[in-house]
Amino acid sequence: MGLGLLIGILTPLAGGAAACGYLAMAASDFLSDGMSDDWKLYAFLNLSIMSIALVLLGPGAVSLDAHLFGRREIIIPEGRRAPRQ
Repeated sequence: MGLGLLIGILTPLAGGAAACGYLAMAASDFLSDGMSDDWKLYAFLNLSIMSIALVLLGPGAVSLDAHLFGRREIIIPEGRRAPRQ
């Protein structure tokens, strides 16, 4: 999973798996220790939020996903503009 994220292949799947794993570790640590170490819980939640952001943002321009599947291009159509006065 980490290697997949590092080279940028199947980024949404690897990021989703990472987010689920980090959330599961945070939940198990929270339930077992009763929040004895708050920094562990914050670290796992921070990692899960970063993984979710990676899933939503997608791979970068130099990733394998971009080379295999092409880069996404968002075209915003020109709408009607208000007449100039």
